[in-house]
Amino acid sequence: MSIKTKTILKDKFWILEDDGVRIGTISLADENRFMFSGSKGTTYFDSKKALKKTFGDNVLINDITLQPEKIAEADKDVYGFPTSTVPFNTMLDVKRKLPLFTKSSKSKSLYCAGYYIIHFDKGWVKSFCPKLITVERYDTKGPFKSDLEMRTALSKANAK
Repeated sequence: MSIKTKTILKDKFWILEDDGVRIGTISLADENRFMFSGSKGTTYFDSKKALKKTFGDNVLINDITLQPEKIAEADKDVYGFPTSTVPFNTMLDVKRKLPLFTKSSKSKSLYCAGYYIIHFDKGWVKSFCPKLITVERYDTKGPFKSDLEMRTALSKANAK
């Protein structure tokens, strides 16, 4: 694991990458307050000293490799459900019990974490991390935490 910082806006905005894959961003929220946004949410640091304590002394220097144990590993799940990519902007639709995420920090397309079965005109099909709009438009079952759970539900749905 090779974590690097990339300066986007001098003294204001940085991207943390692991072998070229973005795992989070650091931005200057105000005066001396920093905000780290990653797959597990947002964390605020009240000073540059607090930020450096977590990420190392060279965190805000361009293209510096950071100590991997200092960075929470970028995992691919949202509220216990697997995702196809490192999730951004994670949220939970409490009413429908759907774990939601976007694939980038600027994306407006919401995806549902986990495995689903979706009923189209031709029958039930399996799906991994479908778009929220698809789940809203069609009859679905899920989310399931594993492929095996989803396949069992698909077999039951097709037997009916």
